Amino acid sequence: MTSTTHVFRSIRPDEWRQAKQLRLDALRDPVAHLAFLETYDDAAAKSDAFWQDRTSGAAVGVTERQQIVAEGPDGVWAGSVTVLVEEAGARDPFGKVVERNQGHLVAVFVRPEYRGSEAGVTRALFEAALAWSWGIGLDRVRLFVHEKNGRAEAFYRKAGFVPTGETAPMPGGTGELELEFVITRG
Repeated sequence: MTSTTHVFRSIRPDEWRQAKQLRLDALRDPVAHLAFLETYDDAAAKSDAFWQDRTSGAAVGVTERQQIVAEGPDGVWAGSVTVLVEEAGARDPFGKVVERNQGHLVAVFVRPEYRGSEAGVTRALFEAALAWSWGIGLDRVRLFVHEKNGRAEAFYRKAGFVPTGETAPMPGGTGELELEFVITRG
C-alpha cells in the first residue's frame, strides 16, 4: 500500500533548511541514541554551509547519494531516508571491503505521527528508495539496525529485508545487525 497524500521524491539542493530541521527532529526522537551515530547537540552546532553541502550532495541528479523525502500536501516533510552508493572494492563505514556495488540505507526517520499509519508513509518511502537504487543499476541494498531497536527491525523485515548474519560492532559493546534486500534481474 502506498500513500496517496504524500509525494515521495528526491530532495532539491535549495531545501537545506528543511533537511536540517528534519534531521534535528530525528535526533530528538526517544530512540535516536539507537538509530543515529550523531547527537542533537552536535548536529545543531553545524554551520549552514555544512547543511547546504550535505543537502546538495544528496539531491536530485546526484548518483552517489540520494535523500528521498515524504512530503505531505501541506509541505511538511513526514520523513526521509538516504541511500549511499557503495562501490565494489571500497571500504564501508565499518572498514570492510565492499564486495559489489550496492546501496546502503541510512538516516531513516519518519515522524511519529506517520509511523504505522494507514497512509503507508514508511513503506512508500522505502519503495521510493529501492526504486531509485534499482534505477541506477544496483542489485542489493542493505541497512544496519541496532540490536535493541526491535520496532525498526520488525518493519525492515516486513518490507522484505532479510538478515545476512553480519554485524557491526558499536560503542558500548552493542551491535548493529545487517539486513539486505536483493533484486534478481532476469
